[in-house]
Amino acid sequence: MSASLLLLIILALAAVGFVIGRGRALRSVQGDRRRLHSLPNYYGFNVAMLAFVPAVLVLALWVVVQPMVVNSAVSGLIPHDSYADAGALNLIMSDVKRVAHGLDAVAAQGIVQKIPLSEMNVGNTDIRGLLGSVGVALGSDVTQDVLNAAQEFRAKSAQGALWMSIIVLVVALAGFFAAIRMTNGDLRARNLVEHGIKAVLIGAAMIAVLTTLGIILSLIFNTISFFGMFPMADFLFGMTWSPEGRGGSEHLGILPLLWGTIYISIVALSVAVPIGLFAAVYLSEYASRTTRAFAKPLLEVLAGIPTIVYGLFALTVVGPMLVGFFGADGLNWMQGARSVMTAGLVMGIMLIPFVSSLSDDIINAVPQSMRDGSYGLGATQSETVRQVVLPAALPGIVGAILLAASRAIGETMIVVMGAGAAARLSMNPFEAMTTVTAKIVSQLTGDADFASPEALVAFALGMTLFILTLGLNVVALMIVRKYREQYE
Repeated sequence: MSASLLLLIILALAAVGFVIGRGRALRSVQGDRRRLHSLPNYYGFNVAMLAFVPAVLVLALWVVVQPMVVNSAVSGLIPHDSYADAGALNLIMSDVKRVAHGLDAVAAQGIVQKIPLSEMNVGNTDIRGLLGSVGVALGSDVTQDVLNAAQEFRAKSAQGALWMSIIVLVVALAGFFAAIRMTNGDLRARNLVEHGIKAVLIGAAMIAVLTTLGIILSLIFNTISFFGMFPMADFLFGMTWSPEGRGGSEHLGILPLLWGTIYISIVALSVAVPIGLFAAVYLSEYASRTTRAFAKPLLEVLAGIPTIVYGLFALTVVGPMLVGFFGADGLNWMQGARSVMTAGLVMGIMLIPFVSSLSDDIINAVPQSMRDGSYGLGATQSETVRQVVLPAALPGIVGAILLAASRAIGETMIVVMGAGAAARLSMNPFEAMTTVTAKIVSQLTGDADFASPEALVAFALGMTLFILTLGLNVVALMIVRKYREQYE
């Protein structure tokens, strides 16, 4: 039984439990609601909660753990002499899962069950033909060991699914009947339901915390593994990035990537900050209510556009336009559409709503009494904005700019499509460069061995980027919090 079908069954059982629990509570007091400790719906929710929540937790845990257990058990069937390292074993296991899914797809035709395991081989015409009919090609890379492991993978997965169905349904029914049995007019159902909801909320918060912790630990452990293979000083202070050099202290230096990241972010902020700040000042101080109600949502639409669309816009519109102007015969500054300027301009457009929305909220938080005092002293509106409102809102505006900077540093698609992939140290904004995020993507794509420095360097890059953006976010939040405490 699939996990989705189990979930539907549990939901149906919870709905039935709600009706039965509510009715049982009312019957226990002969229909007199005044004799109930809680409202009738709380008794129904208590039954539904005990039938649903424990079973769903078991189901979620099983769905996460079972693939790891099955994969570990089946990988032991692959002979050690058939792979060199963990990366090669992962590739073999991918073939095992691919063939196992093919066997599942043709199982309904009865061929797989009719052929004994000893007769299942890569030369079997029926097996080869059926697997080929569902898109699983048995080439020279699929050995008899892989086929045997695929059959074992399929068998263990089916066995795990059966036990999952049994255990989840037992847990759901146990919670259902236990809740029905305890339901009576004296039960403090409201307290139980509220405690249960509180536990669910705490669990949701813990999932977020544990996910963040898991990401950090993954970065830390893989970064430590990388620095065990490659000198830290050469990574942090190296001036050349060329992973295809295969070793050598000069090939994995992060400085060109950091420079490209910072350079593109500076260009983006130089576009986003003045436009976003001027837009925020206009919307908060000068625009009428009607204009603000129309312009602000329209401006914030920019934040909802996917970054891949911005990347295409940079590659097909902004880049050729810049080449047509700066690459003309008289200037000849720009040779290709991909450059720091291309990516920076488009990224700046993307960041405008971040700066304008945050700055607008911060400017509106400045007390009206400060404006009224300025007007009472004879200042004009523009003088009030320049000399009273903006200085008062400056800490919050700085925080908004730092948050936009951290967003710019973590951008990937616009850089990949607009700035190119060249890692270089140059001051020319019309040359192609790349960033840390773009190289993380390139190092983790393809068939790279995860035990090699060329792949593990992506985690070191990610750790560097994480520390950089975390520092910017902490500083920004400290500034914004200090500002908000001043006027709340």
